[in-house]
Amino acid sequence: MKLKNSVISLLFGVVGGLLAFGATTVFRTQKPERPEIRHEVTGPGIKQVVYRPDEEPFTGGAGSVDLRLAAKKAVPGVVHVKTIQMGREYYGNPLSYFFGGTLQSREVPRTAGYGSGVIISPDGFIVTNNHVIRDAHRVMVVTNDRKEYEAKVIGQDPTTDIALLKIEAQEMPAVEYGNSDQVSLGEWVLAVGNPYNLTSTVTAGIISAKGRDLGVNREQMSLESFLQTDAAINPGNSGGALVNADGKLVGINTLIQSPTGAFSGYAFAIPVNIVRKVVNDLKEYGQVQKAQLGIRMGEVTPAFAEEYDLKETSGIYVNSLINGGAAQKAGIKQGDIIRGINGYGIKSTSDLFEQLGKYNPGSVVQLKINRDGKEMLVDVTLLSATGGVAPVCSSMD
Repeated sequence: MKLKNSVISLLFGVVGGLLAFGATTVFRTQKPERPEIRHEVTGPGIKQVVYRPDEEPFTGGAGSVDLRLAAKKAVPGVVHVKTIQMGREYYGNPLSYFFGGTLQSREVPRTAGYGSGVIISPDGFIVTNNHVIRDAHRVMVVTNDRKEYEAKVIGQDPTTDIALLKIEAQEMPAVEYGNSDQVSLGEWVLAVGNPYNLTSTVTAGIISAKGRDLGVNREQMSLESFLQTDAAINPGNSGGALVNADGKLVGINTLIQSPTGAFSGYAFAIPVNIVRKVVNDLKEYGQVQKAQLGIRMGEVTPAFAEEYDLKETSGIYVNSLINGGAAQKAGIKQGDIIRGINGYGIKSTSDLFEQLGKYNPGSVVQLKINRDGKEMLVDVTLLSATGGVAPVCSSMD
């Protein structure tokens, strides 16, 4: 009898275990009807994001990111830029010169520089830094497959340190544009270029900061908003590509801050959204079309807010308006605080310059402003420095 009861209990236990296992399997394989909403800290604010289940790979984590595809896409589109400055060389018998004779001369290459460039279209347009090709008499481009071309300088803009080159070639491996406004702090990036004449070099790092105002080269550059990265950038990387994990261009590497002249952890790139606008202007007009808001301003900081008795602790304070300027015509008033442009938050002057740098005179932008504690939206038609909207074309052919 006891044996019979034991067998029955064992059977019930096995059946119960199988049912429990089956139920667990069903619940594990079922996906929720809708994703769970969680919060993710992003910079100073918090936004809602869709939580991704664990079985979906997260490629952005340290140790799990794979940048091989990004390198495969970007390296063929980055070129080596070599510059040549010409000088005169005199030859002949120097003694004859003292007896009324003359020395003959010929033009010869005197100095050579080097840097990097990024192919941005299959028909051979290349973007690089203006300081890479400044004062050069000839510009040579060597592609990743070691073909050499002489490049024509289409246009230069010292204020953003961007220059546009053109080589006579087709079906070039262009690097796809990304969106620098969507770049996040901590995002993985690759710097591709030719440091110290070492071609096709790739270094990896993260975005360390955005909207960085360096206060350097004020006599030559007015751009005040850089992407900062800890990807190693050295002399020769200038003009090269900063790409994201998808291999899309997010910046043009331009400078480093270093006590030694070599990389020491701080490197900076021009945001690609500014690059794209500058390139389009140089192609179409031969020079950059600069849009003006027409205000004199101050950056709102906690100390500034306390001094002026403001509730806001960030943004752009309108100190005064330029007569006949875009802001005045749109109804902006002294004391207004600019908090956004076309949906992008404005917390500093570098934010403002970066966003304005994407537009031409005649563009209509929507400003979010705070006036006496109330938020409002104002449409502003940006103007040129002379107060017009017509494009200014270069006299160069």
